[in-house]
Amino acid sequence: MPSSPATILFDGVCNLCNGFVQFVIRHDRQRRFHFAALQSEAARALLARHGQPLPAPEPDSVVLVENGRVYTHSEAILHIAAGLGGWWRALALGRVLPRPLRDAAYRWVARHRYQWFGRQNSCMLPTPDLKARFL
Repeated sequence: MPSSPATILFDGVCNLCNGFVQFVIRHDRQRRFHFAALQSEAARALLARHGQPLPAPEPDSVVLVENGRVYTHSEAILHIAAGLGGWWRALALGRVLPRPLRDAAYRWVARHRYQWFGRQNSCMLPTPDLKARFL
């Protein structure tokens, strides 16, 4: 077991990102992932501890911090899918596609996510039973 939990950093006002977090919560049977909005001080501190730049005002990537490594864009999604176990591990086969191609598709969706899925005025608040999994 890693010394600190695998942490997913996400755009807290993005409806697509919030939906992704809800998906991970539903499928993370081992409760190995923790979460923080990229807009939060906790996320900024975690990124700084790992020597990563602070997110832009409108972040363009989900970030996974796991075992001292930082993953972004398509690589973060593939690592998260593998971490969910079961059938979701099969999505890791996406690594056969060149990363520049995967990341280009990821960035295209990220550029349009507010237009397609909308955004909130503030970051989501976890329910009391999920609060321990949010930084």
